[in-house]
Amino acid sequence: MQPPRSEPTPSRAILGMMRIDALDDERIRTLVASARDAGITMFDHADIYGGDHGCERRWGEAGAVPAGEREQVIVQSKVGIRDGRYDSSREHILASVDESLAALRTDYLDVLLIHRPDALAEPDEIAAAFDTLHDAGKVRRFGVSNHTTGQLELLRASVRQPLIANQLQLSIAHAPLVAQGVAANIAGLDQSADRDGAVLDHCRRTGVTVQAWSPLQKPGWTGTFVGDRENYADLNDVLDRLAADYGVTPAAIAIAWIARHPARMQIVLGTTDPGRVREGIDGANLQLTREQWYELFTAAGHELP
Repeated sequence: MQPPRSEPTPSRAILGMMRIDALDDERIRTLVASARDAGITMFDHADIYGGDHGCERRWGEAGAVPAGEREQVIVQSKVGIRDGRYDSSREHILASVDESLAALRTDYLDVLLIHRPDALAEPDEIAAAFDTLHDAGKVRRFGVSNHTTGQLELLRASVRQPLIANQLQLSIAHAPLVAQGVAANIAGLDQSADRDGAVLDHCRRTGVTVQAWSPLQKPGWTGTFVGDRENYADLNDVLDRLAADYGVTPAAIAIAWIARHPARMQIVLGTTDPGRVREGIDGANLQLTREQWYELFTAAGHELP
């Protein structure tokens, strides 16, 4: 079976499904329906979320999207993390996608991403898996997650299909993706170190959409910076002031900072609270000024040489 030819326009905000394994069926349906009502068309999964396809399984069991409305949403999943190691072998990709389709109770994925760079990856194996999945109508399009410029180019040399997305961590507080370029060539400044091969510029130049994950997180997986006045007092002062000016929440302003970047990134919202989803959409649709963007940037501790 081939997937339908048409699909909705990808939304600027993507709803991440990594925490739905603890929700009952009604809460999952309510979460997804409220997101769709607010304009979200794209939903992000991974085979490891909830442990061994757990969140994908809950999506399918709950009937998160009625079967007759499947073509109205974009379902994305990721593959390549297995039992505490990385595995992008052809055999694992094919087996895991079949398990994802069964768990999600769908015939196809709109997008499949390689979740993490695999040091033992064979690009030709990945390309063969992509060909098999695409030819069988099981996956429409492909991309990566957490990949550098060099890793993207190595994979692109073998893969026939366009790589349409790279999912990368980005928030005001955790912003090497953006901050490095601002401080390039400044000796002795950690911010100026290029750790990813200028991947943001590369993605823009090659038509790869950046999907920003953990948009409210501090560095080091230590929680959100919104409301953290002990470590981010200056940033929260600016967030609160701009939130009051625009009539939105501070979290929406933090999302708007990402949305303002000319790369037109998509923003992955990891919440299970419909109210927080609304905050994210408000932020994604808000246009900060250039002055406000840089004020937030410096308030978060980044340098403008």
